[in-house]
Amino acid sequence: PLSVSPAADPAVISPQDPTLLIGSSLVATCTVSPDFPLKAEDLYWTLNGRRLPAASYAALGPSTLSVALARLNGSRQQSGDNLVCHSRDGGILAGSCLYVGLPPEKPVNITCWSKNMKDLTCKWAPGTEGETFLHTNYTLKYKRRWYGQDNTCQEYHTAGTYSCHIPKDLALFTPYEIWVEASNRLGVAVSDVVMLDILDVVTTDPPSDVHVSRVGDLEDQLSVRWSSPPALKDFLFQAKYQIQYRVEDSSEWKVVDDVGNQTSCRLAGLRPGTVYFVQVRCNPFSIYGSKKAGIWSDWSNPTAASTPRSERVAGGCDPKGGEQNTTLRRELKQFFGWVKKHAYGCSNLGIKLYDQWRVWLQKSHKARNQV
Repeated sequence: PLSVSPAADPAVISPQDPTLLIGSSLVATCTVSPDFPLKAEDLYWTLNGRRLPAASYAALGPSTLSVALARLNGSRQQSGDNLVCHSRDGGILAGSCLYVGLPPEKPVNITCWSKNMKDLTCKWAPGTEGETFLHTNYTLKYKRRWYGQDNTCQEYHTAGTYSCHIPKDLALFTPYEIWVEASNRLGVAVSDVVMLDILDVVTTDPPSDVHVSRVGDLEDQLSVRWSSPPALKDFLFQAKYQIQYRVEDSSEWKVVDDVGNQTSCRLAGLRPGTVYFVQVRCNPFSIYGSKKAGIWSDWSNPTAASTPRSERVAGGCDPKGGEQNTTLRRELKQFFGWVKKHAYGCSNLGIKLYDQWRVWLQKSHKARNQV
């Protein structure tokens, strides 16, 4: 019997673990060790477990078999495609990983935000195409502008796949340069540099304790109240708010922009007897002198409430009909429209007059319906 050293490799594949561009061709060879009684005709190849056709083989010597691979596609897995040389009985003699892909593209769309003026979270996109088919490493770097030394972010994937969090040791009133480097087996790409001041990218948690309630018997209004995020008090920031709302059976949100820095709002012009979902978000701005608006927070969780159902009788008639009453209704409708327009959103203009008008109008309808 043949004596073989336990450390001897049955065969060797060349090239070993190559890195190739998509579309490249490759000729690989499997050479059996002299210590093993195998010939070229005793061998075959597989790629990712699939046997390659014999037409792509060529015997280059008594114990060497090659395989030709043309127009290679990107690797099916980032750890590489498995090219394996087998003996006739299926035994594995040697293996090689093929890394087939693209060099990284320049990362784009870097955006950053700070929750407490001491930290910074940044995210980015991996280029226009994104997929390289190879393991690509992303490194976020930052430094103080003009005189700072390069620093490397350590806490990745905190806000998604392409993100990193810098938890502390950031200075205020100092512009920072921030960029992302992408690298893989085929090269390196560096993003454009983003410059920012921490005070210009402050954000908060969404407003808390959002409550939505009816406004008495007014069938087309809801009152919204909420609490400011604690960070606004802790870090001496002011804020402006936005509200969005939608009816229960719709996915379309309507946004109220003119809320300002108050923590309550009256929604008017709503449909009677309808369930509404309401959300609020916050945008801090600094009192330290920064003229830039902060970054909008996420929306609060939806809060639901319904407007009162209209008590008007469908198909009811007015026994005092006539031209004079028609003219009055038209004038009242015009007045109602004017007041509604000026009370819409969160303006305080005409709210008391509007409330009085709506109560009187509803009472008059009820009185007529009871006649």
